[in-house]
Parts: sequence; structure tokens; C-alpha cells
Amino acid sequence: MSTFSIFLILIIFIAFLLVVVIMVQNPKGGGLSSSFGGGGSQQLGGVKKTTDFLDRSTWTLSAILLGLILLSNMSLFEGTTSGDFLQDELENVVLPEASALPETGGAAEGTTE
Repeated sequence: MSTFSIFLILIIFIAFLLVVVIMVQNPKGGGLSSSFGGGGSQQLGGVKKTTDFLDRSTWTLSAILLGLILLSNMSLFEGTTSGDFLQDELENVVLPEASALPETGGAAEGTTE
């Protein structure tokens, strides 16, 4: 298994976790954190900590996801310099031979004499 495949699996896993953490949050401050406190005046002290945890986990997972994407991009071209990669791509281009090109007959198309 190549390093790019490992990075791809990790990226998918982290992206899934990020979606779950974002979906648990409520944009108005309710979400999962309001169910722990019951929404009443007697909060058990876990509401603010749950919101902080969800915020921190969102930022942490997004930073990890960004780092994995950058590392996977670098591992894709591992062992080659950009000039070597471009040269290999140019060598793989197949150009048609001159005999295979259509003849124009000397006159431009669309003109009448």
C-alpha cells in the first residue's frame, strides 16, 4: 500500500469525524450541550465545557485535515523533482506524424474563387 493510499484513508476518516462533530453542534448554542444542562437554570457545569470541547475539536480536526492534505500532495510526487515530472509527461505525449495531418489544398476554407 502506497503512502498516498494511507493518507487518503486518513483524510476520509478525519473528514467523517469533522462532519460528525459539526453536525452535533447547534449554531444557536443549543445542540448537544443544551441536553446535558437540561436548558434550565441548574446546569451541571458541563454545558460550557462541552461547547468548548466541540469548538476545539472542530478546529483541531480541520487543522489535522489540512495537514494531511498537504502531506498527501507532497507524497504524490515523492522521489521526483518538478522538472523530472514535467519531462516525463512531455515524453508521453504522442504527436501525430506530418503524413497524418489533413491537407488544406492551399486555399483557405470558406473562400470562393
